[in-house]
Amino acid sequence: MSFLETPSCPEIEAQNVPESDKQFLGCQSWDADNLCVESYHAETLYYTTRWDALCPYVDVSPRMLQMAKRPFIVYAVPPESLYGVPINDKYGLVHAGNPEFWTEPRRQRKFKELEKLCKDFVTTTSVVPGSHFTSKDVYALGGEHFANYYIHEQEVEGFVDYIRDLDVLVIQVHASNGDLVLTDVSILLPDRQQVYGSFCQWSRAYKNKSPGIYACLLASRWTADNGYKFYNLGPVDDYGYKALFVTDFEPIFALALTAEDHPLALDSSSPLHTDFKPELWNRTHRHA
Repeated sequence: MSFLETPSCPEIEAQNVPESDKQFLGCQSWDADNLCVESYHAETLYYTTRWDALCPYVDVSPRMLQMAKRPFIVYAVPPESLYGVPINDKYGLVHAGNPEFWTEPRRQRKFKELEKLCKDFVTTTSVVPGSHFTSKDVYALGGEHFANYYIHEQEVEGFVDYIRDLDVLVIQVHASNGDLVLTDVSILLPDRQQVYGSFCQWSRAYKNKSPGIYACLLASRWTADNGYKFYNLGPVDDYGYKALFVTDFEPIFALALTAEDHPLALDSSSPLHTDFKPELWNRTHRHA
C-alpha cells in the first residue's frame, strides 16, 4: 500500500458521513458534530480538532480523517504514531527529573532571584481526577486566558473529554492580600513520564513578578518532586521566555488535508505554509 495519500484516496476522502455513535481513540472521543473546530487565518476558514488548543498529543484514524471537514489540520500527533509529518515547530521539554537541571549556574541564579521576588506568595497544589471536571470548572480556572487567546468553547469541551481518565495538576498562587496571582493547569501523563502544561492564567496586576515564569518554575519543581522526568512546555518557537527552562526538544508531527487551490493553500502566510512544507500537504503517514 502507498503511504503517500491525497484527499482523493478512499481512506481519507472527506465524505458526508452520517451521524453515528460516538467514536473513541485513546484519550479522545468525538462524533460528526463536534470533531472539527472552526479556525481562521485572516478571513479564511479552516478546521482543527477540538483537542487542538489545550491537549498534548492528538491521535488520528482513517475514520476521523473521513469525517473531517476541509481544510483540516491536526497538530501534535504522537511521536510514535504512523501518522503525521514533522512541522516547523517543536515541543520544549524541561528535564526536571535530572538533578543537573537545578544546579546549572545561570538557571540556579535566575530561580533564586525569582523565588526572592515571589517570597510573599502562598502556593497551593492539588492533583484532581480529570473525571471530576466540567467545562464550567475549567472556565472558572482559565476563562480570561481562553478569551485572550481565542480558545473556542469546543476546545474547552475537548479538554474535558481528553482528561476524563487522566489526573490534572492545579497550581494556584495567592498574594498576601488574598489576590489570585496565577492558576496553572497541567495534564499528568505517567506513561510518557511527562507533566504537560495546558494553560496558565495570571493577573496582569502582578506582571512585574513574572507570574508566567514563576508558574513554570513551580510546575517544574512539582515534576521533579513527584517522580516525573519531563515538564512539557508545549510549542516553543514563539515563546522566548521558555528558553530558561528547556533542556530537550521533541519534534511536533502534524498533518494537513487541503485542496491545493483552496484560499488557505494560496496564501503564503497561512499555517499551511508557515508550519508545513507544501510537498507534505495531504501526506497522512509518517514514512513514505
